[in-house]
Amino acid sequence: MATKKTATADVFEFPAFDMTKMADGYREMADKSVNQTKENYAKVKTAAEDATKAIETTLETAQAGTVELSLKAIDAARGNVEHSLSHMEALLGVKSVAQMIELQTSFFRKQAEMMVDQAKIMQEAAKKVAEDVSKPTKTIAEKAMNEIKVA
Repeated sequence: MATKKTATADVFEFPAFDMTKMADGYREMADKSVNQTKENYAKVKTAAEDATKAIETTLETAQAGTVELSLKAIDAARGNVEHSLSHMEALLGVKSVAQMIELQTSFFRKQAEMMVDQAKIMQEAAKKVAEDVSKPTKTIAEKAMNEIKVA
């Protein structure tokens, strides 16, 4: 009968609970969480620093590109003014209407050729500036996408 008594007593007893095992589990979980947080913070910090550098580089490149485009525009304007002034000088020495028409035709043809050349130069310069300005941002975006694929 003693066995019956202990069997029923075992059913109603509270199980033995070791608080140290539970505390160790919480400690491990907290340590793991802290380590993951530190790793994530380091990644975010690196990404923010890279983005800041990219923005700085982009702004510097944009400024340099703007200066380059402005200088090309000034050169184009200077060429147009010089061509117009030399045309005016040539018109002052005209002896006949036929000579004036020939000078005017030549002037307009040359002016059109200059405008086409200047447009090509400006287009190439603007394309180069746009590529240079977008390069740092593109590099950072590609790096971020690669890191996301890895993770």
